Amino acid sequence: MKIIVTHKACDLDAIASTWIIKRFLTGWENAEVRFVPAGNKLGGKYLKQGDIIERVLVSDASKSSGEVEADVIHVDTGLSSLDHHQISSDSVCSTSIAFDYVLEHNESLKKDEHKVEAIRRIVEYAVNDDHFQEVFFIDPSADIYDFSIVGLIHGIKLMYPKDDISCLNFGMDGLDAAFHYFENRAWAEREIKEKAIEFTSRWGKSLAIETHNDTVMKLGQTMGYVLTVRKDPTTGNVRIKARPKRRDGVKFPEGVFENVDVDLTPVYEKLRKMDPDATWFLHISKRMLLNGSSKNPTMKGSKLTLDQVVEVIQNI
Repeated sequence: MKIIVTHKACDLDAIASTWIIKRFLTGWENAEVRFVPAGNKLGGKYLKQGDIIERVLVSDASKSSGEVEADVIHVDTGLSSLDHHQISSDSVCSTSIAFDYVLEHNESLKKDEHKVEAIRRIVEYAVNDDHFQEVFFIDPSADIYDFSIVGLIHGIKLMYPKDDISCLNFGMDGLDAAFHYFENRAWAEREIKEKAIEFTSRWGKSLAIETHNDTVMKLGQTMGYVLTVRKDPTTGNVRIKARPKRRDGVKFPEGVFENVDVDLTPVYEKLRKMDPDATWFLHISKRMLLNGSSKNPTMKGSKLTLDQVVEVIQNI
């Protein structure tokens, strides 16, 4: 039997350190999670203690003896090796310590750079949250931060007071989603670095790339490209997106990208003539020209090459 112990009313650090152990420490994926008052350890007779994995005789009503031996890991509580409240540093938390421990004991994970990078970003987020670094964010009282996993965990605790397992399960699902997103983003960053073509359009700095990864579209915009073009090598789908227009009346912090007037209508008309058999959809904003979307799998991809699409854009 394996048990992970963390504190009641679990915060992101408690949840994330539990998540790292359950997801990435071999043999602990089905471990039971128990909750204790913050700072405490699991009750029972300690047969082996002081190591990260301790051996404890714990109560178990399903056994005739009423007890069972269990391997136990404490995270974010009990001043254990995977706790951090005895460490005077704002660069660590239980999540970061658990990550270091798992990396040391999981060779296959260590070899997967995308997975490691995805977890590293989650760890960095957890460290910042656990040391209240959000007060230094740009416009820290903005509602957008309350849509983060931290804000939603607080909301779950308001919805289900004292229901620690519901809070944990919600946080674990959220971290699973964040992990897959960051893994995909790390791949997108590598694709842009290794495959992207930079060019200049009439609207400014632009980027084109042939890849299966659609995250490159948004990532390209946030990197400063006014126009981003992607062609899927399997379906042939072409997607062209320009920087969106700022909403009127919304205050944006200094340093954000400037407004650029973009109208993709001439690109739409030219591509439609060159490949009339493909499905071309020009968004009402005139800033998106789509030849394929996961939201509409019936759209027919284009036979045009990425170079041909770029040439059209450059000559508009």
